Amino acid sequence: MSPLAVPIRRLPHGAGLPLPSYATAMSAGVDLLAAVTEPVVLEPGGRASIPSGIAIALPPGYEAQVRPRSGLAMKHGITVLNSPGTIDADYRGEIGVILVNLGDAPFGIERGMRIAQMVVAPVNTVAWREVDSLPGSGRGDGGFGSTGTNTKER
Repeated sequence: MSPLAVPIRRLPHGAGLPLPSYATAMSAGVDLLAAVTEPVVLEPGGRASIPSGIAIALPPGYEAQVRPRSGLAMKHGITVLNSPGTIDADYRGEIGVILVNLGDAPFGIERGMRIAQMVVAPVNTVAWREVDSLPGSGRGDGGFGSTGTNTKER
């Protein structure tokens, strides 16, 4: 399968940083880097929008999802607050990453640090068809917690 060609623009404060890249040959997401001009310290419970220094032009029918990096989440409690953050195909501004520190210690973000990952994926659109009732299903309207947490509960 050929890679999807996506135009990317490096913004002035992203100069000198590598473009997003895959860490391994079979990675699903590319790493986004912090394009900060000065270090940023996230205090416990704090959050900040961290610039990536890039803007992209996705083709129609695609989105980009900004997701946490598992190592930052596990080791430091750093995650993407609106995970996954959605970059729509018609957005042309800078990709920002809203990070939050759910850990118990301050966390420093430095220029060039890998702060999130971005996955580009196809998107389906829907055409709503209003009806008076919905067809039945085995689950019905069971919502939050309705399937339990133990496989024996099902």
